[in-house]
Amino acid sequence: MALRAAMLRHVKVPVQTLPVAAPKLQFWNGFFRSMSSHDDHITKEQVTERVLSVVKDFPKLNPSQVTADSHFENDLGLDSLDTVEIVMALEEEFKLEIPDKEAIRIDSCHLAIEYISNHPMAS
Repeated sequence: MALRAAMLRHVKVPVQTLPVAAPKLQFWNGFFRSMSSHDDHITKEQVTERVLSVVKDFPKLNPSQVTADSHFENDLGLDSLDTVEIVMALEEEFKLEIPDKEAIRIDSCHLAIEYISNHPMAS
């Protein structure tokens, strides 16, 4: 034990320092992995384009009738089950889960765009 302590006092081990501006880092199995707070959030224009694409791809619709202001029931003639299917397709497209309390409020393209563009985990 004394020999070990004496050796450790004289052995110099090079240490790699991390850059000062490094964001959250996690040490795992000898490697550093940067942790992100999901900084790659999509723009509202990208959300609008993708929401309209999902709605236009819905089989019961004429794509030429779909606009950013289209109401699912009033303008497009969809029923509540169709609306649920569109919301599920949006969840899949943007890789997020919309809680039921929020999903029942989404009844137009405009509300879908607003909800998704404000969601921190939409990608």
